[in-house]
Amino acid sequence: MILQWIRFLLGGGLLLAGLATFIIEMIGAFRFRYILNKMHAAAIGDTLGIGFALLGLIVMSGFNFTSLKLFLVIVFLWFSSPVSSHLIARLEVFTNEDEEAHYQVKNLDTSEARSQDGTDREL
Repeated sequence: MILQWIRFLLGGGLLLAGLATFIIEMIGAFRFRYILNKMHAAAIGDTLGIGFALLGLIVMSGFNFTSLKLFLVIVFLWFSSPVSSHLIARLEVFTNEDEEAHYQVKNLDTSEARSQDGTDREL
């Protein structure tokens, strides 16, 4: 009886950790302005949040064949999600026609950075 409660509380805690990770991911995806920053928040939250949530389900269901399948889903997502996010980010970098709005040219002689629109900013 006490083992079931411990398993329930541990699984519930992992599910709540996954939910919190998804909420932080969602805030990051809506708050950031540049698409690569949004993708970074989504990719980190996706991988970690799904891992926590599925691990919580594994703990709650006990160790059986369903747990093995859930563990294999975690392994698949941990390998495929970062790779797909990286490929999409590379596509964005190579096809971005308005890169001047996002990057700065650093002059190594002074401590000033000059953006492409000509404004000087002290770093």
